[in-house]
Amino acid sequence: MDLIDIQLLELLQKNARMTISDLSTELALSRPSISERLHRLQEKGVIQEYSARVSLSAVGREILLIILVSNLKVSVREFEEMIKEEEEVIECHRVTGEVSYFIKAAVSNMNNMRLLIDRLIPYGNINTSTVLSSPVAYRYILPIDEKVE
Repeated sequence: MDLIDIQLLELLQKNARMTISDLSTELALSRPSISERLHRLQEKGVIQEYSARVSLSAVGREILLIILVSNLKVSVREFEEMIKEEEEVIECHRVTGEVSYFIKAAVSNMNNMRLLIDRLIPYGNINTSTVLSSPVAYRYILPIDEKVE
């Protein structure tokens, strides 16, 4: 990955709807060159998908939660199958340490928060925190080791 690939990744993360022509102009490369680079980054798995970031409050999910699950009472497989079906769960990460899972969820109101917690309780010990603010809500991801070819 060279400096142009890194710049391409940054531009796409800022606006994944940029056209090939816009990227070509911004990076001063031909459209075929941009298309080839995009294809290569996708083939390598660097670009996994294109998506839109949605405002939680704009879609009625005003309350953002961080839920810690520890001391699982069921198998990992059973828990993970269940959590994949929970539509209010935005992210779920299996982690090391005393806590087994970190879950990020978004709910519309306190009653839905209670209902989600009630559904999780049979699976383990649940510790829930409500997010007050997010100083780093999202960060663009670029290579750590920026070895330029």
